[in-house]
Amino acid sequence: MTHKTIRVGGLTRVEGEGALLVRAHDGRITDLQLRIYEPPRFFEALLRGRAFTEPPDITARICGICPVAYQMSACQALESICGVTVEGTLRDLRLLLYYGEWIESHALHIYLLHAPDFLGYPGGVAMAADHRPLVERGLALKKAGNELVAAIGGRAIHPINVRLGGFYRAPVDLTPIAERLRHALDAALATVEWVSGFDFPDVEHDYRFLALQHPAEYAILSGDVAVSDGTFFPVTEWPYHVVEEQVPHSTALHARLDGLPGYLTGPLARYALNAPQLSPLALRAAADAGLGRVCRNPFRSIVVRAVEIVHACEEALRLIDRYTPPDQPALPVTARPGVGHGASEAPRGALYHRYRIDDVGLIAEADIVPPTAQNQARIEADLHALLQPRLDLPVPELTELCERAIRNHDPCISCSAHFLDLHLHHD
Repeated sequence: MTHKTIRVGGLTRVEGEGALLVRAHDGRITDLQLRIYEPPRFFEALLRGRAFTEPPDITARICGICPVAYQMSACQALESICGVTVEGTLRDLRLLLYYGEWIESHALHIYLLHAPDFLGYPGGVAMAADHRPLVERGLALKKAGNELVAAIGGRAIHPINVRLGGFYRAPVDLTPIAERLRHALDAALATVEWVSGFDFPDVEHDYRFLALQHPAEYAILSGDVAVSDGTFFPVTEWPYHVVEEQVPHSTALHARLDGLPGYLTGPLARYALNAPQLSPLALRAAADAGLGRVCRNPFRSIVVRAVEIVHACEEALRLIDRYTPPDQPALPVTARPGVGHGASEAPRGALYHRYRIDDVGLIAEADIVPPTAQNQARIEADLHALLQPRLDLPVPELTELCERAIRNHDPCISCSAHFLDLHLHHD
């Protein structure tokens, strides 16, 4: 009779604090926990009692990499209560802002966090010593995204120009950004070609995908909710399908979809459910990369992210080409009591917000479901499937496998140089 315990002390290349525990008995995994032990941040509680206009600014502080995602989901939820729909040029500006976030977030993940796994480096800095032009290309891509966010949002981190109904100010001229984006598009196409040549483990999972769908575009800013099993529902019905629950080993909630855990949101889900709506160059790049109609290999998610950068650059250029400043930077939004729902596609997946406004225009309830909380159970399932047949591998190989399996889903981003500290004990 043999016992094996794998303990990963700290997940440091993710946003927040976590660990991994795996127990095995007679060659079978008996317990696997992705432990998120960071103290709760209580953003939903902080929102209660605040003016209905404040959530876009407050929730942007939840994430330094994806503030636009929180702003857009919050705006849509609150505007739905107030009977306001942002369309036309103002919606284009919101899309442009979001495309900037996608570009910078995906570029950062691909070049500094994920590519080192495939090229045998401990991190982006070490990789830059041998592949400086590649890393500089990635940083230029990220800079292009940051500049687009700053041009519309007022600054690259935690934009300050977003408000209910639109923006405080609308940019007069976006053509200077277009030149940067044209170079970024070339770099994005080169990125797809580069990452598609990596050596990917032969792994596929039978994922149940969840992503937004929009009839006229590759959904990012808005849409209804689609699931790969054929389920389809409006965002207003999210609470009836997605239910969060507390698990003993995590301060982050786990989500169940129609009573079942372990679904996946994010790039693989978006691609599986919406690929035909990618921009022409992105579709061609995906075909040249050999992605196929659906990609179920989580290690190839780096290719899907690269394709989404191509899409974001090409669509941003199209929107800038037709841009003329709107007559007014924002629609008037007047508070009224009610409940509103909003969802958008953060780089890591669907991000849902729900708010209730009381009779005097204050937030009475707030509920936020981020993509990482939705993906935690699925990440645990990925780890189980990868580790079970490989428990006899040496500790360094198991450690690397755990690192890569978690990083495939880009649960969040930090600048740490190391990811896992794994200890293996035999009883």
